[in-house]
Amino acid sequence: MSSDPQVPKRSFRQTALPALTKIIHGSAPFIGTFLLIHLTAPMLANLGGSSLASQTLLLGREYYQTNFGEKYLLLGPLAIHSLSGIVKRVLSPLKAPPRPWTSLLSLTGYANMIFFLPIHFMTHRVFPTNPAAPIHALGPAELDFEYVKYGLATWPWRSWFFYGGLVVCVVLHTVDGQRLLFNTYFGETLGRVNTAARKRFRAIGIGLLALPVLSGIFMMSKEPLMTFPSTVERFQACFAQAPWYR
Repeated sequence: MSSDPQVPKRSFRQTALPALTKIIHGSAPFIGTFLLIHLTAPMLANLGGSSLASQTLLLGREYYQTNFGEKYLLLGPLAIHSLSGIVKRVLSPLKAPPRPWTSLLSLTGYANMIFFLPIHFMTHRVFPTNPAAPIHALGPAELDFEYVKYGLATWPWRSWFFYGGLVVCVVLHTVDGQRLLFNTYFGETLGRVNTAARKRFRAIGIGLLALPVLSGIFMMSKEPLMTFPSTVERFQACFAQAPWYR
C-alpha cells in the first residue's frame, strides 16, 4: 500500500512571520485614517488660522478621542502595528531581515515609535489630563491650538524640532508604507512602484502633506495667544511636567 507523502510541518517562525506581516498591514489603515483627520486641522490653519484649526481639531476628536475610538481605532492599532514590527524583526533570520535598519521605512518608524510619538502623546494627551492643581484636567475645548501656540512661543526651538521631526517622519513612513502595501497587494496586476516613482511619491508627500501642516503651524505661531491668563498658567504646568521642556 502506498501512503500519501507527509506535508512538512512548518516551524513557528514560518507560521508567525506571515501572520505578523498581515497584522502590520491590517493595522496600517486605522493609523492612516487617524493621521488624515488629525493633520487636516493644522493644514486648515493656512486658510483660517488657529480658530478654524481648533474647530477642526475638536470635530476630529469625535472619531479618535472617544472611549471606544481612542482604544480601538487609535492606540490599539498603533500598539499592534509597532509591536508586530518589532517581533517580526526579532523572529526574522539574521541573514534575511524584513528590511535593513537603515531603510527609510525602518528609520522613520523607529524614530516615531521610540522618540517623537511618546513625547507628543505625553505632552498633548497625558499631562493635560492630570486632575491635580494647577492643571485641573484641561477639557477638550481648552486643549486646542492655543496650547500648541503657547509651547511654540515659550520653547520655539524645542517645539519646532518635536513638531517638525514628527510630521516629516510620519509622512515619509506613511508614504513608503503605502508604496509597500500597493506593491504587495496590487503590484502583480497594476504594476509595482519602482525606485524612481518611490522618490517622486516621497517628494509629493512632503510637498502636499508635511509642508502644509508645518506652514499651518507656522501661521499659528505668529498669532497672539488668545486665552485667559488662568488657562496659560495651566498650560505652563502641563509643559513643566515634561522633562524635555524644563
